[in-house]
Amino acid sequence: MPKDSVTIHLWGNIISSMHNGIIVVNSDNEILLMNESAQKLLQVQDEAWKGRNIKALIPNSRMHEVLQGGESSIGEKMVISGRACMVNRTPLYEEGERVGAMAVIQDISEMDHYRTLLKQMESIIEFSTDGIYVVDREGVTMQVNSAYEEITGFRREELIGRRMKDLMTEGYFDQSVSLLVLEQKRRISIIQRIGGKKDVIVTGNPVFDDQGGLEMIVTSVRDITHLNDLRNELEKAHTFSRIQNNRYTIHSGGTEQSVIFHSPQIKKVYEKVRQVAPYPTSILLNGPSGTGKEVMANLIHDLSERKEKPFIQINCGAIPEQLLESELFGYEAGAFTGASRNGKIGLLELADQGTVMLDEIAELPLALQVKLLRVLQEKQLQRIGGTKPRLLDIRIVAATNQDLRKLIQAGKFREDLFYRLAVVEISIPSLAERQEDIVPLVEHYFAYFCRQYRVDKQMSSETKESLKRYHWPGNVRELRNLVENMIVSVPSTMIEPVHLPLHIQDQTRCDDSHSTLKERVSEFERRLIHEVVEKHNSLRKAAEQLGVDHSTLVKKMQRWEKEKGTG
Repeated sequence: MPKDSVTIHLWGNIISSMHNGIIVVNSDNEILLMNESAQKLLQVQDEAWKGRNIKALIPNSRMHEVLQGGESSIGEKMVISGRACMVNRTPLYEEGERVGAMAVIQDISEMDHYRTLLKQMESIIEFSTDGIYVVDREGVTMQVNSAYEEITGFRREELIGRRMKDLMTEGYFDQSVSLLVLEQKRRISIIQRIGGKKDVIVTGNPVFDDQGGLEMIVTSVRDITHLNDLRNELEKAHTFSRIQNNRYTIHSGGTEQSVIFHSPQIKKVYEKVRQVAPYPTSILLNGPSGTGKEVMANLIHDLSERKEKPFIQINCGAIPEQLLESELFGYEAGAFTGASRNGKIGLLELADQGTVMLDEIAELPLALQVKLLRVLQEKQLQRIGGTKPRLLDIRIVAATNQDLRKLIQAGKFREDLFYRLAVVEISIPSLAERQEDIVPLVEHYFAYFCRQYRVDKQMSSETKESLKRYHWPGNVRELRNLVENMIVSVPSTMIEPVHLPLHIQDQTRCDDSHSTLKERVSEFERRLIHEVVEKHNSLRKAAEQLGVDHSTLVKKMQRWEKEKGTG
């Protein structure tokens, strides 16, 4: 076979086997050659195309322009047989004479489809609310979306093209789920903290090729900081509900306790509280039991910027010492035998951003005084069994009825803790030292309990005067309890001095130096008869028990009623 024939045959095979369509026309625009790919595209069979004008098969063909002008046309997009194609046209020369032209047709319809699909996928990835991080089989960063940049604070320019191991060495990550997936070739999820602020759950998914080889790893990053915050708030809410009726802790919101005063002593205390309450400084309240230290602590909280946050009152003397540490500081799961498997939030942590009243602070054991001091100094707390400190923002209002300075001298209270607690020290005087407040307090609580129990009662001025002369060793707490007792236990609608407890009547009577023997005997007779009448609810039965005639008893009571009316 001649050499030229071999060459022609070889080129014919090459052209026939090409994926792109090849069409050759002569100078009259008639088709001389068309390979199998072009025939398939134009949907022609056998050799029916030979010698036909190319416009008969491709009406929008521009081969004639190449034949006429002799210039190539590269990369022109056009639609052929309904499919998007890219066409290159080149003139053919023989011995310097233009004898025809050749067109190379590339079907790009599938490419356009995949390009569109790729753009859609890129948009989906870019606008995903989850962060997306993609690495190849070598652990090199390929793609990062905007959500990942926003969650982590890292820019994609810092990451793309970088190896994960190098990024870890430079401190971008403390651990990499991508490297774990590369090693184990399975889906893996981990929880990380980004920048010490955001909690994220990171899930790495391996992507395999058709042969089962690992091709890439796609990692999704979800910001769960808000979910964790909600979980913590829910945990706090559940804890609040559990301790609401606890015998040694309360959560105070609204309360019937009010600051009622007429005396200059309490006015001075009130003005000082209003002055210091807006500042986050620690306050020590001291004074006898029942003087209203809890009321003042509530007032301090309500006058501060923390008023919308928790107010937790903790009675340091009421919590058993062996439980006090876990109640105050909480514990991690499995911290000790019998501990809850879920751990427990402590009362101090529960009051984060709020106010803690440490009542009876003098009863706090020395070991816990050290731990409390550390919390106040470092503004962070570590649960029992925990390894990571938790930031804590609380305001401490401590209260005591003991002299802490004497306890310091006796080695029972730490001096450094005292000065931390007593940045501002406020002393609340006893009720006996401020008699001007007794009647206003009596009237306040009397009206309050009448409303609460829906009763309509009154208190005589003589009763108020007797209460004013009483020395009140239990202070405001005793006064409040006495008023409630009279509201619910005295059947009469008018509370008279005779209804007061005997120890109050005795003390007020002894204080009255102007009373004669006859007056005191008469008062005792009146009180005795009144008690017997109330007990029996019948004058006849009362007269029988007293051993007097029924008419005598009636006359005495009529005389007393008349004296009361004229008085």
